[in-house]
Amino acid sequence: MTDENQTTAKFPTHTVYCVKANEGSEKPDWIKVGAAWENSDQKGLNLSLTVLGQPISLVVRKNKPKET
Repeated sequence: MTDENQTTAKFPTHTVYCVKANEGSEKPDWIKVGAAWENSDQKGLNLSLTVLGQPISLVVRKNKPKET
């Protein structure tokens, strides 16, 4: 990984939730599934999730304009 995709934050800046409809209630369940940090270039997020007991790392990047 390059420095561009790494963050300098030592603590998460965002919490990641799975929002699930709760049968019999108007309010959905918010289930914490991970944390996120803003990339050092501020053009995306690094996500650290736990899904079905497995750690998963994802990187979300802002779309670049298409060249015409």
